[in-house]
Amino acid sequence: MSANRCLHLFSRLQRHIIPRAARCPVSSGSALLHRHHQDGSQVSSRTVSSDSFSSKPPDTSLFVPVSLKADASEDGDVGVELTQPLDRTELLKVLNRFYKKKEMQKLAADHGLDARLFHQAFISFRKYVLETLFLPADLHIILSDICSGSGHVDDIYPYFMRHAKLIFPMLDCMDDLRKISDLRVPANWYPDARAIQRKVIFHAGPTNSGKTYQAIQRYLAAKSGVYCGPLKLLAHEIFEKSNNAGVPCDLVTGEERSFMDPDGRASAHVACTIEMCSVTTPYEVAVIDEIQMIRDPSRGWAWTRALLGLCAEEIHVCGEPAAIHFIRELMFTTGEEVEVNTYKRLTPFEILDQAVESLNNLRPGDCIVCFSKNDIYSISRQIEAKGLECAVIYGSLPPGTKLSQAKKFNDPDDPCKILVATDAIGMGLNLSIRRIIFNSLIKPNVNDKGEKQMDTISTSQALQIGGRAGRFSSVYQEGQVTTMHRDDLPVLKELLSRSVEPIQTAGLHPTAEQIEMFAYHLPDATLSNLVDIFVSLSQVDGMYFVCNIDDFKFLADMIQHIPLNLRSRYVFCTAPINKKQPFVCTSFLKFARQFSRDEPLTYNWVCRHVSWPLSAPKNIKDLIHLEAVHDVFDLYLWLSYRFMDMFPDTAMVRESQQELDDIIKQGVRNITLLIRATKSSITAPLGSRRGQKGAISGSASAANVTNKRAERGPVEELMDSSLAGRLVRDGLLTPDLLRQLQMEWSKNKKQEVPNQSALDKDHRDNTRVNNKRKK
Repeated sequence: MSANRCLHLFSRLQRHIIPRAARCPVSSGSALLHRHHQDGSQVSSRTVSSDSFSSKPPDTSLFVPVSLKADASEDGDVGVELTQPLDRTELLKVLNRFYKKKEMQKLAADHGLDARLFHQAFISFRKYVLETLFLPADLHIILSDICSGSGHVDDIYPYFMRHAKLIFPMLDCMDDLRKISDLRVPANWYPDARAIQRKVIFHAGPTNSGKTYQAIQRYLAAKSGVYCGPLKLLAHEIFEKSNNAGVPCDLVTGEERSFMDPDGRASAHVACTIEMCSVTTPYEVAVIDEIQMIRDPSRGWAWTRALLGLCAEEIHVCGEPAAIHFIRELMFTTGEEVEVNTYKRLTPFEILDQAVESLNNLRPGDCIVCFSKNDIYSISRQIEAKGLECAVIYGSLPPGTKLSQAKKFNDPDDPCKILVATDAIGMGLNLSIRRIIFNSLIKPNVNDKGEKQMDTISTSQALQIGGRAGRFSSVYQEGQVTTMHRDDLPVLKELLSRSVEPIQTAGLHPTAEQIEMFAYHLPDATLSNLVDIFVSLSQVDGMYFVCNIDDFKFLADMIQHIPLNLRSRYVFCTAPINKKQPFVCTSFLKFARQFSRDEPLTYNWVCRHVSWPLSAPKNIKDLIHLEAVHDVFDLYLWLSYRFMDMFPDTAMVRESQQELDDIIKQGVRNITLLIRATKSSITAPLGSRRGQKGAISGSASAANVTNKRAERGPVEELMDSSLAGRLVRDGLLTPDLLRQLQMEWSKNKKQEVPNQSALDKDHRDNTRVNNKRKK
């Protein structure tokens, strides 16, 4: 090779000799966020120390390696020309020696590669080295020297780390990611609120103590105000009460905007759901209702945001006394004092010494509280079978239907005097209840890990629900609380005798801006993975926790394959939908797909999707589908206020939703007929089904129990067995599928009988032959 050729090759090689220190660029947003934390640090006693970033190691199981193509190097065959072709067999031995060296593993761990990442990075690096046609000249020369014995295997490390940072880009910008996910001083996220001195008044008291009433009176007297409630029903109530009192008030929920001004100008007062409150609009008075929900695993972040961020001269918070100490501590971090006003219950309520035990012992004004819709269907049917009318309220009913059922129950001239409901009555509805009857004290909930489990209700929940009995200004001035079953009564008494557990933490949630900054550093990560890494790296002090994000991730994974920009994808994933409803999830997916095509979702398109118009329900299955369609309309309206151009037909969809609400109301009025029709359709092929598990009163005789069991079909007997019943209750198996399985089992048994007869015949023939041979 000529001298000129050598000089040319070495000039091209020079830029590879010094290892490249590729640093991940810092976005302007990241710098702004860090500056924002520093600017507001003077108002908080908690400081952010850069030294503490290393205190929480990241969960490296969330780091997904980026796929790299084994393309030829831009250097071409320079390495081969300078040295010689590499022997793949010898090269493999060299790489494996590097992998087994403990010193290399420890050195990599010091640079962020734990055992898991080290292994993944090595697999990728080995594949890259062995499969790439022409390696970069510097790497080729190093490997050639090691294979020939003139180099050391440790010389591979810089090139290995260079490759590791390509497939794990977060390694090079970990400090920036930690700064973005630092959630330890959330008070500093709201500079407008920190710029004013706010007065915080805590109205503390039990249910039906008038605490919210006092806060609302101050709200109505103010020049401007905002009410933040946990439910649409509560926002509607304050909206109507304010306007009826002559105080113009707007309504803002996730799915609805109602402005009193004909020209659409905002009123000085607004009633909203807490997620929709503005933290930049100045008010004289703000009311935050049910402040104890600041510790809610899923929605607690909304109360934290409102309490820390509302720009109001006076912040009135209403809730349980168990939150007083924590709110004081939280406000101490902002330098704001808390004035506490305590209230006592306006009407007394007592815990009865006897359980109801039988539906025959029901009286007017009774409310039976269940924690599953199946129990509601069963009990309401049994009540009406005794000639009594009952109202039904549960969470998935539309707000209009809930109000209709509440009005029916409250009307003294209506023959309906009994209410069957879930814990949805715990807040948001004014009901004239004399006696609360807990049908069960076991409720499904979601633990800190996002897992569903069955657990006894808390003291706070028992007080919230039981406190609905004997409401002030209702027909029943004194309330009573008891249970349906005798065994539950001692448990209820113990629950109500306890003190409510003090609130100790408040929820937080990553914002769209924070996720966008993460995406800048990790452009190849999915949204679900970005959120996982954010939570893994997040720093929170002892007063806060990161809210459960399983629902967010569920929606993110569902639409990951759909091409959307990050901000739109984030908004879609914050949509409040019930992931247990398959039809709603399917609609969500279709909405996202249509949106990604830049095609507006018109009223006609939605009608085709939901098969509108819909007829009245004929059974419970139809009613559940109508409720799902109502949720789809809610989803459309929710998205229409975030993407107005793409969801243009808000008025027509709302009109159809109101028509659907009327259809559902009619179906709920006839819910007993729907239940009867449903059970008839299930048991028709197998004979009539009489009686139901749990429907027999404690005074029924053993003979009656035997007769009822004898009349039950095989499907019902299977449903009463532990495994089948659990599968049906959990929704993993429907009665129809259970019936089909029973029919298949019966068919298989019939096939087995002839086969067994044939075997017996063969056995007899063989015996006969053997006997003849013996003779």
